[in-house]
Amino acid sequence: MATIGIIGGSGLDNPDIFQNPKDVSVSTRFGEPSSPLKNGIIDGVQVILLARHGREHTIPPSQVNYRANILALKEAGCSHIIATTAVGSLREEICRGDLVIIDQFIDFTKQRKMSLYESFEPHNPAHTPMSDPYDSRLRKILIDECRAQKFPFHEKGTVITIEGPRFSTRSESLMFRAWGADIINMSVATETTLANEVGIPYAAVAMSTDYDCWRIGEEPVTWEAIAKVFAENAARVTTLLKNVIRKV
Repeated sequence: MATIGIIGGSGLDNPDIFQNPKDVSVSTRFGEPSSPLKNGIIDGVQVILLARHGREHTIPPSQVNYRANILALKEAGCSHIIATTAVGSLREEICRGDLVIIDQFIDFTKQRKMSLYESFEPHNPAHTPMSDPYDSRLRKILIDECRAQKFPFHEKGTVITIEGPRFSTRSESLMFRAWGADIINMSVATETTLANEVGIPYAAVAMSTDYDCWRIGEEPVTWEAIAKVFAENAARVTTLLKNVIRKV
């Protein structure tokens, strides 16, 4: 039976939808994850929630212990991981509030631990394939549910993950567009890589909250603007995840 790990998961710990919730503090060989794991049942399915930046959003993107987060979910028995993330749009057609079912990433981080491997077994290097990093079955379930709910969404999109916590310069934002990125954030490439390394099917649903800073005439992105759009549209993400969990 599937145990679904949710990273982010804003709103899913609502007691009206989360049965028998229990916090479990864990540690891994890479240290503690960003938050205790919240175990519970949603529509008869075992779900484990992990808050990427801590439950009060106190951990900056580059300081998140991504290795501990993914390993904690693996060791807790998660068979699949679905992540949620706020992103900036690098495309005119991806509007504020739109959902994007990510299919590719570009990693523009510079200082993170991007692998669980700190050494290889003799004559057995571990080089994880990453041509299609997001699980096709999970993506299809998310796409079908977005369509069924008539949410504004995009079936695919390339996310570029930057180091943060600063936002991009305008020149960087224009460069990322030229590279073919559709959306931008500060977390997903790292998680995706590690989930693939441990062999857990992983998918991510992104919510567009802003236009970064490439769009002439737009106010430059601020955290306050991101939080406002995310709060206004978080119910969509919660509904989406609640409905797909039982289909995994």
